[in-house]
Amino acid sequence: MKYALVTGGSRGIGAAAVRLFAERGWGVAVGYRESGEAAEALARGLDSRGVPALAVRADVADQEQVGRMVDSVLEKFCQLDILVCAAGIAHTGLISQIDGEQWRRLFAVNVDGVHHCCRAVLPHMLARRSGSIVTLSSMWGQVGASCEAAYSATKGAVIAYTKALAKELGPSNIRVNCVAPGVIDTKMNAHLSPGELAALADETPLGRIGTAEEAAAAIAFLASDEASFLTGQVLAPNGGFVI
Repeated sequence: MKYALVTGGSRGIGAAAVRLFAERGWGVAVGYRESGEAAEALARGLDSRGVPALAVRADVADQEQVGRMVDSVLEKFCQLDILVCAAGIAHTGLISQIDGEQWRRLFAVNVDGVHHCCRAVLPHMLARRSGSIVTLSSMWGQVGASCEAAYSATKGAVIAYTKALAKELGPSNIRVNCVAPGVIDTKMNAHLSPGELAALADETPLGRIGTAEEAAAAIAFLASDEASFLTGQVLAPNGGFVI
């Protein structure tokens, strides 16, 4: 059996990945920061179906909290095969409107958080000479978006970090890949009006907004043995929005 830790696992793409992993019979730790009730309910539901699961709290921006989270997962599962870094926050607005605190928080969660989680799981994965890490970026990390410069910068950093880490860890048989979704129907895009979502759907060659389950399928593929010869890659479920 495989065991996975999914940060940001209580909602959106992270929760969809948790459910998909469970369908495959993998044990799953649901990482969360604020959505404790949702995370606990998700873990209880999986556990009742015979899938090993637990909810673990941590602010991924805090290295010590991340360390305790990973320790809790290893105490429960005694093994960790997969790390999915799905925790993230967004910011929309002119670059002149973002203050220093907002800028630093974006990088603390979206970039430092990925680094903290990778650093925390690596001793275990290196000792076993096995593991799969999947980071979550965005199509805006690939090409940038007007009025989302700060968010785009963090997600571009995630792609660069993923590629560099893949080169570093490849000799230890640890794969590191990235999923860069397009416009997905999650709470992160809840601030968009129906008209704005319709316009984005019109801009997408496939003519619609993506689902959390479609993004999760890309994560599950990269995490699985089916992708055993893939590392340092960016898989972009975006409906053709960015090609």
